Amino acid sequence: MRDLELLYRQVIMEHYKNPRNKGLVNDSTYKTIHIKNPTCGDDITVQSKIENGVVKDIRHDGTGCSICCSSASVMSETLIGKDKSDAKNITEAYINMLTNKEYDKTIDLEEAIAYQGVRKFPARIKCASIAWKAFEGTLEESE
Repeated sequence: MRDLELLYRQVIMEHYKNPRNKGLVNDSTYKTIHIKNPTCGDDITVQSKIENGVVKDIRHDGTGCSICCSSASVMSETLIGKDKSDAKNITEAYINMLTNKEYDKTIDLEEAIAYQGVRKFPARIKCASIAWKAFEGTLEESE
């Protein structure tokens, strides 16, 4: 188990130091949601582009702790290319995993599984879920 925790920590730090899909675009075809958590200072904006029911792109930018910022990067990589319903199911499973609720373990969370240990630290759950919640908002806007 220790090796798995170390691997997960490495995934988180890699995405924190080298975030994927970071930087917003000036394009009205993207749906944009901004969320700020005043209790910890996490502040993130997520943009998504959905075409023909497929998540074509996700962009993010913001400031926050390593869990918040790396989670946004992992989220973007996990969900780009998925159809909208799969992206919604993955997002729901991820958030349920974080909050210790039942979720469909057959859903492949890909690198997002690295955040499963966050549920042991209730104060950090918002850090790990803020970008995912913003993405959910962009999905709702695209409907």
